[in-house]
Amino acid sequence: MNFAIPFSAVKPAAPLASQKRVPDFFIVGHPKCGTTALYEMLRHHPQIYMSDVKEPNFFSAHWQTSDKAPEMLDDYLSLFDAAKPEQRIGEASVSYLTSDTAANGIASMQPAARIIAILREPASFLRSLHLQFVESNVETEKDLRKALSLEDARRQGRHLPRSASSWRQRLVYSDHVRYVEQLRRYHDLFPSEQVMVMIYDDFRRDNEAAVRSVLRFLDVEDTSPIDMAEVNPTVRVRSRYLNRIIYGEQGPVWRAAKKVVKVLTPRLRQPLRHAIYDDPPPPDENLMVELRRRFKPEVVALSEYLDRDLVALWGYDKIDSHTRARTT
Repeated sequence: MNFAIPFSAVKPAAPLASQKRVPDFFIVGHPKCGTTALYEMLRHHPQIYMSDVKEPNFFSAHWQTSDKAPEMLDDYLSLFDAAKPEQRIGEASVSYLTSDTAANGIASMQPAARIIAILREPASFLRSLHLQFVESNVETEKDLRKALSLEDARRQGRHLPRSASSWRQRLVYSDHVRYVEQLRRYHDLFPSEQVMVMIYDDFRRDNEAAVRSVLRFLDVEDTSPIDMAEVNPTVRVRSRYLNRIIYGEQGPVWRAAKKVVKVLTPRLRQPLRHAIYDDPPPPDENLMVELRRRFKPEVVALSEYLDRDLVALWGYDKIDSHTRARTT
Protein backbone atom coordinates (compact mmCIF):
# COMPACT_ATOMS: atom_id res chain seq x y z
CA MET A 1 0.00 0.00 0.00
CA ASN A 2 1.41 3.40 -0.99
CA PHE A 3 0.76 6.80 0.42
CA ALA A 4 -1.28 9.15 -1.72
CA ILE A 5 1.34 11.83 -1.06
CA PRO A 6 5.06 11.11 -1.60
CA PHE A 7 7.49 11.94 1.17
CA SER A 8 9.08 14.68 -0.92
CA ALA A 9 5.75 16.53 -1.09
CA VAL A 10 5.07 16.50 2.64
CA LYS A 11 6.08 19.55 4.61
CA PRO A 12 8.25 18.68 7.62
CA ALA A 13 7.06 19.14 11.16
CA ALA A 14 7.69 22.45 12.89
CA PRO A 15 11.42 23.33 12.86
CA LEU A 16 13.32 22.18 15.92
CA ALA A 17 16.01 24.18 17.63
CA SER A 18 18.52 21.45 16.87
CA GLN A 19 17.54 21.33 13.17
CA LYS A 20 17.91 17.59 13.32
CA ARG A 21 15.77 15.27 11.23
CA VAL A 22 12.81 13.58 12.85
CA PRO A 23 11.84 9.97 12.06
CA ASP A 24 9.68 9.29 9.03
CA PHE A 25 8.14 6.10 10.38
CA PHE A 26 7.62 4.14 13.58
CA ILE A 27 7.15 0.44 14.28
CA VAL A 28 4.92 0.79 17.33
CA GLY A 29 4.39 -2.84 18.43
CA HIS A 30 3.29 -5.30 19.74
CA PRO A 31 6.22 -7.24 21.24
CA LYS A 32 6.58 -10.93 20.32
CA CYS A 33 4.85 -10.25 17.01
CA GLY A 34 7.82 -10.08 14.64
CA THR A 35 8.78 -6.47 15.35
CA THR A 36 12.45 -7.28 15.97
CA ALA A 37 12.68 -9.35 12.78
CA LEU A 38 11.04 -6.55 10.80
CA TYR A 39 13.43 -4.02 12.33
CA GLU A 40 16.44 -6.14 11.36
CA MET A 41 15.26 -6.62 7.79
CA LEU A 42 14.37 -2.96 7.25
CA ARG A 43 17.66 -1.66 8.64
CA HIS A 44 19.57 -3.52 5.92
CA HIS A 45 17.65 -1.76 3.13
CA PRO A 46 19.86 0.90 1.49
CA GLN A 47 17.04 3.46 1.43
CA ILE A 48 16.21 3.05 5.13
CA TYR A 49 18.04 4.05 8.28
CA MET A 50 16.92 2.56 11.60
CA SER A 51 18.34 3.74 14.91
CA ASP A 52 20.96 1.41 16.38
CA VAL A 53 19.01 1.54 19.63
CA LYS A 54 16.08 -0.65 18.64
CA GLU A 55 13.70 0.58 21.32
CA PRO A 56 14.35 4.22 22.22
CA ASN A 57 10.89 4.36 23.91
CA PHE A 58 11.23 8.14 23.83
CA PHE A 59 7.48 8.76 23.59
CA SER A 60 6.68 6.38 26.44
CA ALA A 61 9.45 7.26 28.88
CA HIS A 62 8.03 5.15 31.72
CA TRP A 63 8.74 2.08 29.55
CA GLN A 64 12.46 2.71 29.17
CA THR A 65 14.47 -0.42 29.87
CA SER A 66 17.97 0.55 28.79
CA ASP A 67 20.50 3.08 29.98
CA LYS A 68 20.93 3.88 26.28
CA ALA A 69 17.36 5.14 26.02
CA PRO A 70 17.39 8.91 25.40
CA GLU A 71 15.52 11.23 27.72
CA MET A 72 16.03 14.55 25.95
CA LEU A 73 14.75 15.38 22.46
CA ASP A 74 18.16 16.32 21.11
CA ASP A 75 19.61 13.03 22.36
CA TYR A 76 16.72 11.15 20.75
CA LEU A 77 17.14 12.86 17.38
CA SER A 78 20.89 12.25 17.55
CA LEU A 79 20.12 8.55 17.14
CA PHE A 80 19.48 9.33 13.47
CA ASP A 81 22.47 11.58 12.78
CA ALA A 82 24.17 8.97 10.60
CA ALA A 83 21.25 8.73 8.17
CA LYS A 84 21.87 9.85 4.62
CA PRO A 85 19.69 12.67 3.28
CA GLU A 86 17.93 10.35 0.84
CA GLN A 87 17.13 7.67 3.42
CA ARG A 88 13.83 7.20 5.25
CA ILE A 89 14.55 7.09 8.96
CA GLY A 90 12.64 5.08 11.50
CA GLU A 91 12.66 3.36 14.85
CA ALA A 92 10.92 0.45 16.54
CA SER A 93 9.57 0.79 20.09
CA VAL A 94 7.00 -1.85 20.96
CA SER A 95 5.75 0.20 23.91
CA TYR A 96 4.18 2.81 21.64
CA LEU A 97 1.08 0.75 20.86
CA THR A 98 0.15 0.11 24.48
CA SER A 99 1.17 3.57 25.68
CA ASP A 100 -1.68 6.05 26.01
CA THR A 101 0.64 9.00 25.32
CA ALA A 102 2.96 7.87 22.51
CA ALA A 103 0.57 8.50 19.63
CA ASN A 104 0.09 12.14 20.66
CA GLY A 105 3.82 12.65 21.07
CA ILE A 106 4.62 11.19 17.68
CA ALA A 107 1.87 13.19 15.94
CA SER A 108 3.04 16.43 17.56
CA MET A 109 6.59 15.92 16.36
CA GLN A 110 5.92 14.31 12.98
CA PRO A 111 2.33 14.55 11.67
CA ALA A 112 3.45 12.96 8.39
CA ALA A 113 4.77 9.84 10.15
CA ARG A 114 3.88 6.40 8.92
CA ILE A 115 2.87 3.96 11.61
CA ILE A 116 3.31 0.18 11.55
CA ALA A 117 1.53 -2.05 14.08
CA ILE A 118 1.60 -5.85 14.25
CA LEU A 119 -1.13 -7.80 16.06
CA ARG A 120 -1.20 -11.45 17.13
CA GLU A 121 -3.87 -13.88 18.32
CA PRO A 122 -4.37 -12.87 21.98
CA ALA A 123 -3.81 -16.16 23.84
CA SER A 124 -0.59 -17.09 22.01
CA PHE A 125 0.55 -13.47 22.26
CA LEU A 126 0.17 -13.35 26.04
CA ARG A 127 1.82 -16.74 26.50
CA SER A 128 4.83 -15.65 24.45
CA LEU A 129 4.96 -12.25 26.15
CA HIS A 130 4.95 -13.86 29.59
CA LEU A 131 7.81 -16.20 28.63
CA GLN A 132 9.74 -13.19 27.33
CA PHE A 133 9.26 -11.29 30.59
CA VAL A 134 10.43 -14.30 32.58
CA GLU A 135 13.49 -14.57 30.36
CA SER A 136 14.18 -10.84 30.82
CA ASN A 137 14.08 -11.28 34.61
CA VAL A 138 11.16 -8.86 34.86
CA GLU A 139 8.52 -11.46 35.69
CA THR A 140 9.30 -13.80 38.57
CA GLU A 141 6.04 -15.79 38.42
CA LYS A 142 6.83 -18.54 35.92
CA ASP A 143 3.24 -19.83 35.74
CA LEU A 144 1.12 -17.76 33.36
CA ARG A 145 -2.17 -18.56 35.09
CA LYS A 146 -0.76 -17.34 38.42
CA ALA A 147 0.71 -14.25 36.77
CA LEU A 148 -2.71 -13.42 35.30
CA SER A 149 -4.31 -13.84 38.72
CA LEU A 150 -2.02 -11.08 40.08
CA GLU A 151 -3.23 -8.44 37.63
CA ASP A 152 -5.60 -6.59 39.99
CA ALA A 153 -2.96 -6.45 42.72
CA ARG A 154 -0.31 -5.28 40.28
CA ARG A 155 -2.54 -2.46 39.07
CA GLN A 156 -2.35 -1.24 42.67
CA GLY A 157 1.42 -1.68 42.80
CA ARG A 158 1.39 -4.88 44.85
CA HIS A 159 3.03 -8.25 44.14
CA LEU A 160 5.47 -6.68 41.69
CA PRO A 161 8.96 -8.17 41.29
CA ARG A 162 11.60 -5.93 42.85
CA SER A 163 13.28 -5.49 39.47
CA ALA A 164 10.01 -4.42 37.81
CA SER A 165 8.82 -1.38 39.76
CA SER A 166 8.68 0.63 36.51
CA TRP A 167 7.04 -2.27 34.64
CA ARG A 168 3.70 -2.22 36.45
CA GLN A 169 1.72 -1.42 33.30
CA ARG A 170 3.39 -4.12 31.25
CA LEU A 171 2.82 -6.87 33.80
CA VAL A 172 -0.94 -6.38 33.63
CA TYR A 173 -1.08 -8.78 30.71
CA SER A 174 -4.70 -8.44 29.68
CA ASP A 175 -4.26 -4.68 29.14
CA HIS A 176 -2.07 -5.50 26.16
CA VAL A 177 -5.11 -6.99 24.41
CA ARG A 178 -7.00 -3.77 23.84
CA TYR A 179 -6.31 -3.80 20.14
CA VAL A 180 -9.13 -1.56 18.90
CA GLU A 181 -8.52 1.07 21.58
CA GLN A 182 -4.80 1.07 20.77
CA LEU A 183 -5.32 1.42 17.03
CA ARG A 184 -7.89 4.17 17.45
CA ARG A 185 -5.33 6.33 19.23
CA TYR A 186 -3.34 6.39 15.99
CA HIS A 187 -6.28 6.53 13.58
CA ASP A 188 -7.62 9.54 15.49
CA LEU A 189 -4.39 11.43 14.80
CA PHE A 190 -3.14 10.10 11.46
CA PRO A 191 -4.92 9.57 8.13
CA SER A 192 -5.71 5.91 7.50
CA GLU A 193 -3.22 5.77 4.65
CA GLN A 194 -0.45 6.56 7.15
CA VAL A 195 -1.25 3.61 9.40
CA MET A 196 -0.42 0.03 8.43
CA VAL A 197 -1.82 -2.80 10.55
CA MET A 198 -0.17 -6.16 9.98
CA ILE A 199 -1.35 -9.52 11.26
CA TYR A 200 1.35 -11.76 12.72
CA ASP A 201 0.00 -14.80 10.88
CA ASP A 202 0.63 -13.10 7.52
CA PHE A 203 4.14 -12.18 8.62
CA ARG A 204 4.91 -15.76 9.63
CA ARG A 205 3.27 -17.38 6.63
CA ASP A 206 5.10 -15.35 3.98
CA ASN A 207 7.84 -13.30 5.60
CA GLU A 208 9.20 -11.92 2.36
CA ALA A 209 5.84 -10.81 0.96
CA ALA A 210 5.00 -9.09 4.25
CA VAL A 211 8.29 -7.19 4.29
CA ARG A 212 7.84 -6.12 0.69
CA SER A 213 4.39 -4.77 1.55
CA VAL A 214 6.04 -2.68 4.28
CA LEU A 215 8.64 -1.39 1.82
CA ARG A 216 5.86 -0.29 -0.54
CA PHE A 217 4.08 1.34 2.38
CA LEU A 218 7.28 3.27 3.13
CA ASP A 219 7.57 4.23 -0.54
CA VAL A 220 11.01 2.68 -1.05
CA GLU A 221 12.30 0.18 -3.61
CA ASP A 222 10.78 -3.24 -2.92
CA THR A 223 12.32 -5.57 -5.53
CA SER A 224 15.82 -6.17 -4.13
CA PRO A 225 16.65 -9.46 -2.34
CA ILE A 226 15.68 -9.48 1.33
CA ASP A 227 17.76 -11.18 4.00
CA MET A 228 15.25 -13.04 6.15
CA ALA A 229 15.77 -12.67 9.90
CA GLU A 230 14.72 -15.05 12.67
CA VAL A 231 15.37 -13.32 15.97
CA ASN A 232 14.14 -13.16 19.54
CA PRO A 233 12.82 -16.74 19.77
CA THR A 234 10.49 -17.72 22.60
CA VAL A 235 12.31 -19.78 25.23
CA ARG A 236 11.83 -21.06 28.79
CA VAL A 237 14.25 -20.12 31.55
CA ARG A 238 16.01 -23.25 32.80
CA SER A 239 18.34 -21.57 35.33
CA ARG A 240 17.07 -18.45 37.08
CA TYR A 241 20.48 -17.93 38.71
CA LEU A 242 22.33 -17.78 35.39
CA ASN A 243 19.54 -15.77 33.85
CA ARG A 244 20.00 -13.12 36.56
CA ILE A 245 23.67 -12.88 35.54
CA ILE A 246 22.60 -12.08 32.00
CA TYR A 247 19.75 -9.69 32.82
CA GLY A 248 20.17 -8.73 36.45
CA GLU A 249 21.43 -5.43 37.77
CA GLN A 250 22.36 -6.67 41.23
CA GLY A 251 25.54 -4.75 41.90
CA PRO A 252 29.18 -4.83 40.73
CA VAL A 253 29.62 -8.61 40.93
CA TRP A 254 26.63 -9.24 38.69
CA ARG A 255 27.66 -6.52 36.25
CA ALA A 256 31.20 -7.91 36.06
CA ALA A 257 29.80 -11.38 35.33
CA LYS A 258 27.66 -9.96 32.55
CA LYS A 259 30.73 -8.37 30.95
CA VAL A 260 32.51 -11.71 30.99
CA VAL A 261 29.56 -13.42 29.31
CA LYS A 262 29.41 -10.78 26.58
CA VAL A 263 33.05 -11.29 25.56
CA LEU A 264 32.84 -15.07 25.39
CA THR A 265 33.35 -16.52 21.93
CA PRO A 266 30.18 -17.73 20.17
CA ARG A 267 31.36 -21.33 20.61
CA LEU A 268 31.33 -20.89 24.40
CA ARG A 269 28.21 -18.74 24.52
CA GLN A 270 26.06 -21.40 22.88
CA PRO A 271 26.56 -24.06 25.59
CA LEU A 272 25.98 -21.37 28.21
CA ARG A 273 22.71 -20.42 26.54
CA HIS A 274 21.62 -24.08 26.61
CA ALA A 275 22.39 -24.14 30.33
CA ILE A 276 20.11 -21.14 30.89
CA TYR A 277 17.27 -21.72 28.43
CA ASP A 278 15.43 -24.53 26.72
CA ASP A 279 12.42 -24.84 24.45
CA PRO A 280 9.19 -23.58 26.01
CA PRO A 281 6.80 -26.19 27.39
CA PRO A 282 3.59 -27.00 25.53
CA PRO A 283 0.87 -24.45 26.25
CA ASP A 284 -1.72 -25.17 28.90
CA GLU A 285 -4.59 -25.87 26.52
CA ASN A 286 -7.25 -25.33 29.18
CA LEU A 287 -5.82 -21.88 29.90
CA MET A 288 -5.54 -21.10 26.18
CA VAL A 289 -9.24 -21.90 25.71
CA GLU A 290 -10.14 -19.78 28.74
CA LEU A 291 -8.17 -16.85 27.35
CA ARG A 292 -9.75 -17.18 23.93
CA ARG A 293 -13.22 -17.20 25.45
CA ARG A 294 -12.25 -14.13 27.47
CA PHE A 295 -10.86 -12.20 24.51
CA LYS A 296 -13.37 -13.27 21.86
CA PRO A 297 -15.30 -9.96 22.12
CA GLU A 298 -12.06 -8.09 21.41
CA VAL A 299 -11.34 -10.28 18.39
CA VAL A 300 -14.88 -9.75 17.08
CA ALA A 301 -14.51 -5.98 17.53
CA LEU A 302 -11.10 -6.00 15.84
CA SER A 303 -12.49 -7.98 12.90
CA GLU A 304 -15.17 -5.35 12.41
CA TYR A 305 -12.71 -2.51 12.90
CA LEU A 306 -10.23 -3.83 10.31
CA ASP A 307 -12.91 -5.34 8.07
CA ARG A 308 -11.14 -8.70 8.18
CA ASP A 309 -12.41 -11.99 9.54
CA LEU A 310 -9.90 -12.59 12.31
CA VAL A 311 -12.52 -14.60 14.19
CA ALA A 312 -12.16 -17.37 11.61
CA LEU A 313 -8.44 -16.86 11.00
CA TRP A 314 -7.67 -17.30 14.71
CA GLY A 315 -10.22 -20.07 15.26
CA TYR A 316 -12.50 -18.04 17.52
CA ASP A 317 -15.54 -19.13 15.52
CA LYS A 318 -15.02 -22.61 17.00
CA ILE A 319 -14.06 -21.61 20.51
CA ASP A 320 -17.51 -22.10 22.10
CA SER A 321 -18.05 -25.59 20.68
CA HIS A 322 -14.43 -26.42 21.52
CA THR A 323 -15.02 -25.40 25.11
CA ARG A 324 -18.22 -27.45 25.41
CA ALA A 325 -16.45 -30.47 23.93
CA ARG A 326 -13.70 -30.24 26.58
CA THR A 327 -16.16 -29.98 29.48
CA THR A 328 -18.46 -32.88 28.54
